[in-house]
Amino acid sequence: MSTHPTSVDLSTPDTNEKRRFPQFSKRDTRVATVLALLAWTVAVFDYGLFGTLLPAMQESFGWTESEAYAINTWIAVGTAVVCFGIGPIIDRLGRRKGMMTTIGGTAVVSGLTAILPAGLGAISNGLMVAVRSFGGLGFSEQAVNATYMNEVYQVTEDEEKRRRPGFHYSFIQGGWPLGFLLASALALAFLPTFGWRALYVMAAVPAAIIVWLIAKKLRETPQFELHAKLTQLEKHGRPEEAHALAASYGVEHSSAAPLKRIWESHLRRNTIVFSLAWIVNFFGIMIFSVLGSSVLKNAKGVELSDAFWMLIVINLLAYFGYVFHGWMGDRIGRKKTIIGGWIISGISFAIMLSPLAQTPFLIILTYGAGLFFLVGPYAAIQYFMAECYPVSCRATGTTFIGAMSQPGVILGGALFTAVAANAGTGTAALWIGALGTLVSGLLMIAAKPPVEALLEDHPRA
Repeated sequence: MSTHPTSVDLSTPDTNEKRRFPQFSKRDTRVATVLALLAWTVAVFDYGLFGTLLPAMQESFGWTESEAYAINTWIAVGTAVVCFGIGPIIDRLGRRKGMMTTIGGTAVVSGLTAILPAGLGAISNGLMVAVRSFGGLGFSEQAVNATYMNEVYQVTEDEEKRRRPGFHYSFIQGGWPLGFLLASALALAFLPTFGWRALYVMAAVPAAIIVWLIAKKLRETPQFELHAKLTQLEKHGRPEEAHALAASYGVEHSSAAPLKRIWESHLRRNTIVFSLAWIVNFFGIMIFSVLGSSVLKNAKGVELSDAFWMLIVINLLAYFGYVFHGWMGDRIGRKKTIIGGWIISGISFAIMLSPLAQTPFLIILTYGAGLFFLVGPYAAIQYFMAECYPVSCRATGTTFIGAMSQPGVILGGALFTAVAANAGTGTAALWIGALGTLVSGLLMIAAKPPVEALLEDHPRA
């Protein structure tokens, strides 16, 4: 049994005193890992339901195809706004309360979606956009996870998780395909009998249970406890004491707002590079992950029923992409892993769209490879981003960059639609999706090593 202290020493330090953070026990680390995976999977379940159930909701609300796409676009805009705003809030609330906020918000959004009235015209449409925009809380859950687990794995007494944090975090980030598969499977099983509203109720219940479990079982990270104390000292006009306490733990203290901090000279470059990479990479995510069945049908002539089964196999392969890239990031570095993965993905999709891939086997092989190397690096980049920002603005940095996915969806969708209308789906997927994915890998070359985390995260110093 661990005998390590569990609370952070926040008393005034002696001159030149050196302290270290208390460790997370193996049990607390396991609990955090499991709850983070469950929270992300359930958040993605709600996020994925809207796309899965859009045809059924379209019929219920009486939308035309163009109206449904327009509502989806406005929801993407609202999601981006919510994502941009949640990061600074989490850096003030804490990691534990941040997880409760994002997954609790998911429960509320799912429940409200289930009872939204249809048949009120513009009022119904406006309510749908407003409610589903707050699905951005669930989407932001991955950034909270990355922030929280980065800090937990820095101070855990579990030597294996401390030595290979990216590999263990990859299982958590793999909640993305698990959530989509859960949404598809339950829709297939229950949509014909119970309708789309019942599925949103099914999403709300586990989210509410997980909020309760987080409140009962999850510990706050010692890094944030220190950050909260430093903020309190600064607020009460004791900056010298705050800097002395921070120095005793070997961390940097700043009174600047988190959103301002991520644009400071030593952090600005990563903020810009990561943001551009996410925007362009989501061209590929939107085309090959979200619109996969349309690409297979319209670009490769695959029957729709066959396309669904192909995508089940392809998405199962994609889950192992997270595990592989998490493991590889620990071995060769997360930056190299991300760059290599996205470049290989862009090339794989280009081959899939070419005349070289005509048989079902080659289409599944090249499409599967493309998705494997497209989504897998997110296990590495989420952790890499958390490593690149100090504790005081870590959640703000990761959620701000994650929010750039929504401009990517909007811009990528507009470009894809325009090119497809003039040159066909295959050409649009090649020049927008495959090329965008490759360019995102090249952009990551400009990212800096995670100097901030190396300076701050010294639990054993």
